[in-house]
Amino acid sequence: MAVTQIRTTESHENAVREPELISRPAGEEARIKRIRTLAKVLDNAFSVPGTNWRFGWDSIIGLVPGGGDVATGLLASYIVVEAAKLGVPRRTLWRMAANVAIDVAGGAVPLAGDLFDFAFKANRKNLKLVEKHLEERTRPVP
Repeated sequence: MAVTQIRTTESHENAVREPELISRPAGEEARIKRIRTLAKVLDNAFSVPGTNWRFGWDSIIGLVPGGGDVATGLLASYIVVEAAKLGVPRRTLWRMAANVAIDVAGGAVPLAGDLFDFAFKANRKNLKLVEKHLEERTRPVP
């Protein structure tokens, strides 16, 4: 969504007002695209044939004993870092960090953790929080 700003230019005797469209800050679109892509790859990259169940690399890498959940936790933390660069409020960043911590802790439990990783999609939850922030930020003030 573009924001309109009025720019004044001098034209002989009278000032002329013309609208100028301003896009998102440099790099923001790319940052949003990276967050969306990473969330999809980690949580929804694959589907179970014949069902609506989706899973991603988070569930697969989490099967590796010991370091799998830590590795996916680090990848998920990247989404939180990118969200901070987008100006997401601290309270929301803390919620996002809690989602990552719950995902890592839940996934670390042998066997049951693998099922937990399949069901708890921290990266999708965090993506929704980022998108909600972006929507609220661009919503016009009444």
